[in-house]
Amino acid sequence: MPDAPPRLNHVALSLPSEALQPAGRAEIVDFYGNVFGWTEYPQLTEDGRRLVLGLATYDQFVFLVGDDDPLRAPRTDHFGLSVHTEAEFAELLDRVKARMVDDPRIHLDDHTVDDQEVVKIHSFYVHHLLPLTVEVQWWEWPPKA
Repeated sequence: MPDAPPRLNHVALSLPSEALQPAGRAEIVDFYGNVFGWTEYPQLTEDGRRLVLGLATYDQFVFLVGDDDPLRAPRTDHFGLSVHTEAEFAELLDRVKARMVDDPRIHLDDHTVDDQEVVKIHSFYVHHLLPLTVEVQWWEWPPKA
């Protein structure tokens, strides 16, 4: 048995092959790079076939693959990211809102708070260019009594 449970290291999503041609890839890299800081692994890029975007560490990534029968999902299907501070949360939300001014394809479910009493989970959802929505969460822990 391992010392710790396995941790999530990537999400793989299929897109229409044309979405992974140079113009489509550029849009994906621009949005997710400028909003979330994801970076393209150019050595893994193949026109129409593959785009890999690195997240926080080298072994955390979003793997996009071109397919004739790509993933189609309702907007409620998502994967989540977390931030450590309220300021980080607000900055990401502001970046999304700024991008929405020029791109009507971006869909945002704005800031909500799920108060569980022991923790308040702040979240927003953004859907753009990928088949799954991205949820961003910040967990606000109450002061110790």
